[in-house]
Amino acid sequence: MLFPDYRPRRLRQNENFRRMIRETKLSVDDLILPMFSVEGKGVRNPIASMPGHYQLSVENVVKEAKVACDLGIPSVMLFGIPDRKDALATSAYAKDGIVQKTVRAVKKKVKDLLVITDVCLCEYTDHGHCGVVQDGIIDNDASLDLLARTALSHAQAGADMVAPSDMMDGRIAEIRDLLDQNGFESTPIMSYAAKYCSAFYYPFRQAAESAPKFGDRRTYQMDPANSLEAIREVAMDVEEGADVIMVKPALAYLDIICRVREEIDLPIAAYNVSGEFAMIKAADKLGWLDGKKVMMESLIAIKRAGADMILTYFAKEAARELQRD
Repeated sequence: MLFPDYRPRRLRQNENFRRMIRETKLSVDDLILPMFSVEGKGVRNPIASMPGHYQLSVENVVKEAKVACDLGIPSVMLFGIPDRKDALATSAYAKDGIVQKTVRAVKKKVKDLLVITDVCLCEYTDHGHCGVVQDGIIDNDASLDLLARTALSHAQAGADMVAPSDMMDGRIAEIRDLLDQNGFESTPIMSYAAKYCSAFYYPFRQAAESAPKFGDRRTYQMDPANSLEAIREVAMDVEEGADVIMVKPALAYLDIICRVREEIDLPIAAYNVSGEFAMIKAADKLGWLDGKKVMMESLIAIKRAGADMILTYFAKEAARELQRD
């Protein structure tokens, strides 16, 4: 098809034409809101690098969860910040742990909302790494039981889905086995399958108080230069029993989302991470771009690349914009 016989602009002339031929449509159904829960009462600590987001005590998480539900957002992702940390992350799988208490409270008060829980050890260890440390090395196999116990404790508290983010090899199979053995065979697993060692996580680490006390996470999170490795990681987690596959971060890794979409037929999640959120917010504050328009364009890009669901700190703002449409 060549000009002048074919004129693409014919179908761009007005909004109704554009609506009718739009290939990718973003919906509030696609959104998941991450939230940070802390011990205490009446806590609402602003996160400086993430405007509009807070460390919240349990009752305030419930209030925010209700707001999200009223906006039509189907799900939240819970992260916990404990009041004590140790080498074995015992608060991560304690029955009265912060995530466990928050799950119970949200499920009691906001019944129509799905609650997904982040399963990791970094917020709960005194060294800040995502697994057990032995002689300065993150011990993969020694970490698996603790991760599985954490996932089980979340399911027992009422979590609708568990989402391991640690990037230890074999953790999906370990979690699936323990859940099934304890009667939670219907609890799905959202695997952070292709999680890159990214500089875009910095605001999150402030929010979750989870920065490593030594070294970095390059020995277990993926090298940003690798693409084929992501497909191997995803395939392994699918074989081990993952129900949803996640790519993290999203915007800097749209090619990975696209490749994963071509390789698997499971639902794909993408995490529009804290650094991606913070950059847009900062530029909007400085008047360098239109924050709302860039927010929506970014989310459309993630969806267009192949994501079925998007974890994003923009979830409430985007839901309001979609309502206006």
